[in-house]
Amino acid sequence: MTFIDLFAGIGGFRAGLEQAGMTCVGWCEKDKFAKKSYKAIHNISEQEWFRDDITTVTNGEIPRADGWTAGFPCSDLSSSGKRLGLAGERSGLFFEIIRLVEGKNPEDRPKWIIIENVKGLISQKRDFTEVLYQLSEVGYNCEWDCINSKAYIPQHRERIYIVGHIRAECCGKVFPVGGTNAQAPNQIIGGSQGDRLYDPQGLSVTIKSQCGGGAAKTGLYCITVNRKNGVLGEIATAHTIQASDWRGLNRNQTQNAVLDGCRIRRLTPLETFRLQGFTNEQFHRARAVNSDNQLYRQAGNSITVPVVRDIGLKLTQIYGGG
Repeated sequence: MTFIDLFAGIGGFRAGLEQAGMTCVGWCEKDKFAKKSYKAIHNISEQEWFRDDITTVTNGEIPRADGWTAGFPCSDLSSSGKRLGLAGERSGLFFEIIRLVEGKNPEDRPKWIIIENVKGLISQKRDFTEVLYQLSEVGYNCEWDCINSKAYIPQHRERIYIVGHIRAECCGKVFPVGGTNAQAPNQIIGGSQGDRLYDPQGLSVTIKSQCGGGAAKTGLYCITVNRKNGVLGEIATAHTIQASDWRGLNRNQTQNAVLDGCRIRRLTPLETFRLQGFTNEQFHRARAVNSDNQLYRQAGNSITVPVVRDIGLKLTQIYGGG
């Protein structure tokens, strides 16, 4: 099956669906730094359809594809934002998806659409209902689930996934997907998101798109060291974390971090990419074209790759591969 990658970011949807055996035939992304990482990670060919502003795209120019993916901006839906919802300038870009679908002849519309956003979308019932209503108006029956990435990778990350099936083609269900994981982040010292301290034997906290604060919004982690010589112990790992120092704790953290035999550091950009399911090779391609600050932002904004892979495998079963 083929798909179009809208609001593409660094290509989490693309990576997951390609693992499920699908082929991307075009993408759209405005952020100049995300575009650089996307091109590097996925080895984009010059022939592939691309636009950098969805508001200027006409429905006639989008290549025909079996499906569309869209993790539209969450900034107006997130609990850390102003909660303007779909009335906000950023999250309101959802309606561009509807405009483009509506402008296509029914026989040319994608068989399925995957929408992803923060958990806050479902708590804002009016906006969530509006998303479902709009998709229904252009011919799609929808199913949805709140999926925690911890079922796949060691990160607590709850996101809403909506799959719309065009009514003439709908013949199965995608959800539920994934397994279960009872672990949770184990907080040792509280505080703001950028200053909290966690035990690395639990899950990592949700990776944020912001990159400020002492921990770059990834959380700080306590790393065990050998008491005799101060070197890192052989078991000082936590899932994808390879232990090493992070220098630069503020005074308050130094005073509070009184745990014996502990060093404290934040996640590295490589670890944040791993915690979204990207490979080391994909990270290093992005690292070659972007700064650490941008890489932190991109990981926080991305889709969790193995979640998308499982959704893609279910769609392949439903639609028979295209």
